[in-house]
Order: sequence, then C-alpha cells, then structure tokens
Amino acid sequence: MASIILLFLCLIIGILLQKVKTFPKNTSVVLNQYIMFIALPAMALHYLPKIKLGFDLLLPASIAWISFGFAFILFNILGKIFGWSKKLIGCLILTAGLGNTSFVGIPIIQALFGDEGLNTLIIVDLPGTFVVFSTLGILTATLYSNQKKSNESSFLKKMLTFPPLIAFLVGISLAILKVDFPESLSTAFKQLAVTISPIALISVGFQLKFKTYSKHFKFLALGLFFQLILFPAIIFGLIYGILGQNDLIAKVCIIEAAMAPMITGAILANSNGLKPELSNMMVGYGIPISFVTIGIWYFIIENMMI
Repeated sequence: MASIILLFLCLIIGILLQKVKTFPKNTSVVLNQYIMFIALPAMALHYLPKIKLGFDLLLPASIAWISFGFAFILFNILGKIFGWSKKLIGCLILTAGLGNTSFVGIPIIQALFGDEGLNTLIIVDLPGTFVVFSTLGILTATLYSNQKKSNESSFLKKMLTFPPLIAFLVGISLAILKVDFPESLSTAFKQLAVTISPIALISVGFQLKFKTYSKHFKFLALGLFFQLILFPAIIFGLIYGILGQNDLIAKVCIIEAAMAPMITGAILANSNGLKPELSNMMVGYGIPISFVTIGIWYFIIENMMI
C-alpha cells in the first residue's frame, strides 16, 4: 500500500512543480538523464548478476520486440488503407509501439509484485525496450521523417555507448560467469536503484500536458487502444492461453505489456517532426489512463492466473 501511495504522491508532486516558476523548464531532462546514466545502470548491475539464466527469460526479453513489430505492421496497413501521412504512421509506431517499461514500469511492478518482480522487469526493459528504442526506434524515426541517410550512421554508436545497455552487458556477463560484485558495492548499486521510482514519477508528472481539443483525438484513441488494451490482450492470450504460464514472470510480462507510451519514444518522435502534438498527447493522456487499465489487467491476472 505504501508503494501505491508513493507512486501517486510523486506523480502529483511532479504535476504541481510545473506551477513553481523557480523550477527550471528542463528539470525533467535533468531527472531523466540521472535515471538513464546513473540509477538505471545501477539497478542492472545490482539485479542482473543474481539472475539464474534460462529459456524462461526469452519471453520477457521479446515483449518489446513483439509490441514494436505489431505496431509497425498494424499502423502501416491502416495508413495505406486510409491514406495517412508517413509522419502520422511513424508517430503511432514510436508512441504506441514502445511502452514505458522503466520510468512508470519500475514503480508499478515494485508496488504490485515487490523487488522480486524487478528481476523480470530488467529483462523486459534493457534487452527489450531500450534496445528496440536504440535500434528500430531511431531507424523508424529517421525513415518516416524523410531524413538523409547521413543521420542513420550514428545510431549504432548511440546504441553501443548507451549506459543502460552497457550495464546490461556487464550484468548479464557476470550472470553467465556466475560472479557477483562484492556485497558492499552491490548494496551501493541497490541504494542508487531505489531512487528510480520517486524521481521517475516526479519527472513524468512534470512533463504531463493535457489538451481539451485536438484534431488528433481519434488517432490518440486508436494508439492508446492498441497499447493499453489490444497488445496486452495479445500477450495475455499468448502467455496464459497458448503457453499456459501463470507464474510471476508471466504476470510481470502482461503488466509490462500494458504500460503507457514511452516518454523517450515521444521525445524521439517530437525531435524528428513526427506529429509532435499527437506524441505529447499519447504520453499526457496515456499515463493517467494506464493507471486504470493496468489496475484492470492486474485484477484479471490475479483472478484468472491461479
């Protein structure tokens, strides 16, 4: 219960800080950089060496890849049928195809499943969401914004120098070798990791923007329907209906599949001119609505996956 209260409290604090003029406008940028460059790598370095590797980790690692693939196929088909612009299709792929599996995912998974759920979340997030974002996401943004190929050449460098990915490679290597950091250092990593939830939620609250009217509302509804209802339903059917899994890993995968749009994905769409107003709305409306839909999905899995 305390984790749920902390979740909403930090989100509200972030929203209220938008009204405080003494706070710099780039506050969320600084907080996000701290999470990306320090706290998230620390979490990976604490949890990954302790993970027992096995085929059961293939499913969580594939969630983000499946999501992006479905979004790519669906919105390209709909775009051709209804004559949408490339920029609209690219915006929907990036915002509906990439879930907020870390900034929002970490506090929610921790609140619902405790620290044990974070072991699965890291696999969903680092080799999943962040690698998809760093590769297919950047490539999609480049192609759908009609940028020149010269801009594509740097995406491999960006991926290989991405701190969370580096930490993932170090952590997973230690897991393969069955080696861990000294207890004092691992504890220090954990103490940095616990700062993710409050800081991420304050950052999310600081960035939330709402519009009462927009020509993009029908596309907003479509994108959120895919991300919050259709895709988690597909994953639920795959995991529970076909594979017959009902363990903690399965439950975390379904909840992670139901996460709201990834803020960084929306930023990528914005920076490449892919319908900035729509991408901002996907995050602004998607995150609050996802608290309701995730609650529904949690109720479903707790009552059916017994």
